[in-house]
Amino acid sequence: MKKGLFITFEGADGCGKSTQMELLFEYFKKQGREVVITREPGCEGLGEKIREILLNYDGEVSDRCESFLFMADRAQNIDVIVNPAVQAGKIVLCDRHTDSSIAYQGYGRGISIEKIKHLNELAVNGRKPDLTFVFDIDVETSMKRVGKEKDRMENSGIDFYNRVRNGYLEIAKQEPNRVKVLDASKSIEEIHLEVLKIIEKILSL
Repeated sequence: MKKGLFITFEGADGCGKSTQMELLFEYFKKQGREVVITREPGCEGLGEKIREILLNYDGEVSDRCESFLFMADRAQNIDVIVNPAVQAGKIVLCDRHTDSSIAYQGYGRGISIEKIKHLNELAVNGRKPDLTFVFDIDVETSMKRVGKEKDRMENSGIDFYNRVRNGYLEIAKQEPNRVKVLDASKSIEEIHLEVLKIIEKILSL
């Protein structure tokens, strides 16, 4: 049986990570691999209900409550979707994961990063991504791509998103073997080729 893989896609809204995930999905399908796509927040089933609260609830949501909701979705995603698929030799592609919590709630909201890492550990129960792509883009371009209709998270402001961006870059510095930063201002085709170079190197190990 082929070895399963858990690959995550990170970056600010509008960075193009979802497009790159879809392109990689098609690449793996052509290679004859079984591939599962999931996302956080909003894994299939219960996670979709949690996502609706996180992105569209119009009342006050405390920063700590926000963090716990993300973690609940994450635990569900790992236990119900990611682990069974990886153990069966499938490749799992996940749109956002633990690094999002560190970048958004930690660097962005100012919650203790050590506490978030501890919560992440509880939520994933030992499962870490084999590879993480961070699609880096300046905040102004990111906001233009998102457009005028923004959800609750996207309405957090330029200063918040600059902190998030710096957070992702700091994570990549700390874990260079796992986290690969790509320039999201390049064309879709150029970025896809860079993704494939990294993937082919991983698969050859």
